Amino acid sequence: MKIDVFSMTGTKKGTWDLPEELFETVINEGLIHQFVTLQQSNRRIAIAHVKSRGEVQGSTHKLYAQKHTGRARRGSVRSPLLRGGGKAFGPRNTNNFTKDMPRAMRHAALRAALSLMAKRQAIFGLEGYPEQIKTKDAVALLKKLPVELGRRIVFVMPSPNKALTLSTRNIPNVSTLLAAYLNPESVVSARSIVFLEGSLEKAQEVFGKKKRERSAGKSAVAEAPVAEIKRSKMIKKTTKTTKKTTTTKKKVSAPSA
Repeated sequence: MKIDVFSMTGTKKGTWDLPEELFETVINEGLIHQFVTLQQSNRRIAIAHVKSRGEVQGSTHKLYAQKHTGRARRGSVRSPLLRGGGKAFGPRNTNNFTKDMPRAMRHAALRAALSLMAKRQAIFGLEGYPEQIKTKDAVALLKKLPVELGRRIVFVMPSPNKALTLSTRNIPNVSTLLAAYLNPESVVSARSIVFLEGSLEKAQEVFGKKKRERSAGKSAVAEAPVAEIKRSKMIKKTTKTTKKTTTTKKKVSAPSA
C-alpha cells in the first residue's frame, strides 16, 4: 500500500510504501476496543468517596431495646437506613480500575488500528518540517495538505521535534506523537495521520513482528553439554541397578521316616 508524500511547503513530492506488517494486517475491531478500554481505565482516578457507617460521626449505642416497644428493630444512629447515617455500597476512592494486557496483544491491536486507518486512506507522509517556530506557518501548511481543519490531526515524529511541537500546540485538535509511543486510541480517534520521514521505520522497528531465528549450529553446540550430562547420569543409574546382592541358599534335608 502506498501513501502520498508532501514537502515542507505542502506540494506533493511522490509516494511511500507502507510496511505490510504494520498496515496490512487483520483488522480486529474487538481487540482495538479492548485496548482502548484499557487505556481509558488506566487513566481513571477514583475521586467519588462516601463514608460508611463506621466512618460517620455518631454514637454506636443501640437507640432502643430490641423488643417490647412495638416498633421496628433499630440499631445505632449510624445505620444507612437513617438520615445522616453511612452509605451502603457507595463509591470509594480506594477502587482500582487498572487493567493489563500482554505485549503481543497490545502490538496486535496497534497494527490493526493502523491497518484500519490505512484502509480509510487517512495516512499521509511529510518529508520534514522547518526549524522555525511559528503557528501561522503550521496553519498554512495544514491548509495545503489533504486534511480537514477542525478535525483531529496527529503528526507522528521519529524523534522529538521542538519546532513542530511548539508550532502546532495552539492549533485546536492538532497534536504530535512520537512513533515509539503510538497507541490505538490516538490512531483511531484521529481523522488524519501524518508521518514524518523516518517515523515509519521507527514504528516498524518497535511494533513490527520480530522473528526469532536460531541457527542449527548454535542450538547443537548449546545442547551438546546438556546431552553429555544426561548420558552420564543415565549410565550411573544403570550401574547401580545392575549390582545385585548375592544370597546364600541353604539346603533343606528331607525328614527321616
